[in-house]
Amino acid sequence: MRHSSVRGEGAPEQAAGGISGGGGPGASGAVPEPQGEGDGTSGVRRRRRGKRRVLLWTSSTMAFLILGTAGAGYLYYRHLNGSIQTDALNLGDNKLGGPKPNAFGQTPLNILLIGSDARNDKENQALGGGRDTFDGQPLADVQMLLHLSADRSNMSVVSMPRDTMIKMPKCTEPGPDGKVHPASKGLVQVNESLSRGGPGCTVAAWQELTKIPISHFMMIDFKGVVSMADAIGGVPVCVQENVHSRTKAGKGSGLKLPKGESVIQGEQALQWLRTRYGFEDGTDLGRTHAQHMYMNSMAREFRKNAKLTNPVKLNSLAKAAIDAMVVDPGLNKIDRLYDLSMELKKVPPGRITMTTMPWIQSPNDRDRVEPKPGEAEDVFRMVREDIALDGQDAKQPGGSASAPAASATPSAAPTATPPAKIPVAVRNATGGKDESQVKVKGRASDVVALLVGKGFTKATADQLTGAEDTTLIRYAKPEQAADAAAVATAFGLPADAVQQSAEVPGITLFVGKDWRTGAAPPAAPPAPTKAPDSARPLNGDDDKACMKIQEGFTW
Repeated sequence: MRHSSVRGEGAPEQAAGGISGGGGPGASGAVPEPQGEGDGTSGVRRRRRGKRRVLLWTSSTMAFLILGTAGAGYLYYRHLNGSIQTDALNLGDNKLGGPKPNAFGQTPLNILLIGSDARNDKENQALGGGRDTFDGQPLADVQMLLHLSADRSNMSVVSMPRDTMIKMPKCTEPGPDGKVHPASKGLVQVNESLSRGGPGCTVAAWQELTKIPISHFMMIDFKGVVSMADAIGGVPVCVQENVHSRTKAGKGSGLKLPKGESVIQGEQALQWLRTRYGFEDGTDLGRTHAQHMYMNSMAREFRKNAKLTNPVKLNSLAKAAIDAMVVDPGLNKIDRLYDLSMELKKVPPGRITMTTMPWIQSPNDRDRVEPKPGEAEDVFRMVREDIALDGQDAKQPGGSASAPAASATPSAAPTATPPAKIPVAVRNATGGKDESQVKVKGRASDVVALLVGKGFTKATADQLTGAEDTTLIRYAKPEQAADAAAVATAFGLPADAVQQSAEVPGITLFVGKDWRTGAAPPAAPPAPTKAPDSARPLNGDDDKACMKIQEGFTW
């Protein structure tokens, strides 16, 4: 099924004589071409069908820059507070609460960086082209999750291909009469989430898929990329050969650089971030790799020089950032942005790891992708459990200082409610769509008996059932969180098995397909200690990274 709102590749990325080419930004959200990284699709070119446009920029890189390097300037510009644009954090029904603190009381942060391809004003239209999409619904064509470890020793960035097919959750727009966007019945493209009420639905989609609690989001449009790149003063990039991103048919970003290192800014920076034709094998994966190089280079650049000591440059950069961004209410003050930037600046570049969510081609549509079974979940789990994607946690005695309690069961310390006074509904969720996975008869009653044996005498079997791959505990109100955690602790369930949800009336235990028999759910296998190669990890200290050039695009 082709979605009319999806802006893909197929038409020129830039018309002759200037930047144009509509469509959604690929950035890290751009769908990678098959690379043969364990998915059996080596050398396969993705075939784009129909008239689809492309705008390949990465506002996320600018949000990353502002967060990690430019915060010091914000203290001088408190008057910009009134200019900060905000939107709701999460429009979904399922709330995961905040990230869990580690054994030392330190809490990780998860920040979703979103790039909007909105073309609702003259500046964005001039850069974005795609006249048939002017004033249309924006798409979240750049999506990167930035994870800051609890001890601030490392940072992991996970990009999701924009063409990833997922089940979209129900999203409700803010306000008493807020429009309700029903959950999708099948798989839809993840970048459509932004048109379902705003960035809060993009956050909800990420949380539904990854089970990673999102602390904040930052969203920016592509006119902000150009204005902020100009204010920055340039970023060093490298190509292995002369490159000109232009096909005989006129497709391409128009980027033209000589072999070696160049410092790019403004629209040329936008061209770099948009380039697919000419990088590596001409696929979206190569483009994503180039964007990760750009982000790492930015972080290094601002650490090794004092460009931001100039008050004029500080003012220009701060204003460009504020004008370009939309944030959640938790970041609606200059002081909050500054505090966040100071936390991010604690991470040395050598502990920054850029990755792309491991993926496979969708079996129903070769132009789309889906999370790669096993390996995508490995990456998500490492983020949930605050394990560095660079593998360095495993080299430390006893593991990472930030992770001791991350995979432990949730603490029930905050609650004073005795187990006998905690009502728990138990639902049998052991069934599935697969006929071989028939629901275990009487399983809810069996687990109720186990709960009663542990002192939860108000446990009852719920007539409603469901289907869950793993056993979960959901609760309706924030004040029930500690009691829900007590139930999880009784069975040794991990912290991420406890979720807030508007779809349950109270504390509800969903007995999943992983607990069809026995007195306790099976212990989870050990968490991975390093991101899989299919995630293409790139270290922030790698200043020798240089883009390989596609044959036929040199001059």
